[in-house]
Amino acid sequence: MMENLIQELQERLGEEGLKLQEMMKEHTTFRVGGPADLFLQPKDAEELKDAIGILEKYQVPVLVIGNGSNLLVRDKGIRGAVIQIYNRMADISVEEDIIVAKGGALLSAVAAKAADASLTGLEFASGIPGSIGGAVVMNAGAYGGEMKDVLVSVDVLTKDLEIKTIPAEELELGYRHSIVPEAGYIVLGAKLKLQKGEEAAIRGRMAELAEQRREKQPLQYPSAGSTFKRPEGYFAGKLVQDAGLKGKTIGGAQVSEKHSGFLINIGGATAQDILDLIAFCQKEVKEQFGVTLETEVKIVGEV
Repeated sequence: MMENLIQELQERLGEEGLKLQEMMKEHTTFRVGGPADLFLQPKDAEELKDAIGILEKYQVPVLVIGNGSNLLVRDKGIRGAVIQIYNRMADISVEEDIIVAKGGALLSAVAAKAADASLTGLEFASGIPGSIGGAVVMNAGAYGGEMKDVLVSVDVLTKDLEIKTIPAEELELGYRHSIVPEAGYIVLGAKLKLQKGEEAAIRGRMAELAEQRREKQPLQYPSAGSTFKRPEGYFAGKLVQDAGLKGKTIGGAQVSEKHSGFLINIGGATAQDILDLIAFCQKEVKEQFGVTLETEVKIVGEV
């Protein structure tokens, strides 16, 4: 059965679009994670649709990812198929004040295109290390801006393998939330509406935010950004710091000394090191302050 499945996928996706036993540490910003049985990179919506149809026929579980910037994959890897919507589906086009980007386009690339076109409103996203698809899924935001401020609509592939355009107001965009996961949608692309601005001012603001990030965040180490969601009334990083955990290390995983909201891979970390450090931080913060820290990073893979 596996041979037939692989043959069908290879015929549809070609060599470039299908890899076997691909190490997920190559596709996550944490740089950890074991092998995925099947790793697919479709080049367009039709290829994606056909690939999912084949996987469903063989009853193979599917995980869809972007560039892996908010993902922690366990060391045993992922059974089934991982579909990555990334650099093979990353076109960006600009017309007047509208930007249309495929789901795999990096936010930083979309923000750069906006600056090229003297369009303001996306400066906040210039340093967020995610794809448009991932940004829509979690309503990514920073420095007072978020995706819901600029999003007009998204094109999605539904569970029934239909391509639909969904207006932004129907996505229930909130803090790090949209209905995309619950509805079983796969984001194929997004339409954003910005405002005309001054290119120099836009680039100036982007440079200012980049400098703030360099000062405050451990960008030189692999991480998945903020590890924990912001608990209501608190800041996760401050809770972790106040619990005395800045610099706490387990194996190759460390609570960043620069920003306690970031857990980082200081070299040779396993996914288990990071998971153990997450659990340790959660336990200490709960015991000391009575606050439950929830992970912002998505944890997947075989236990």
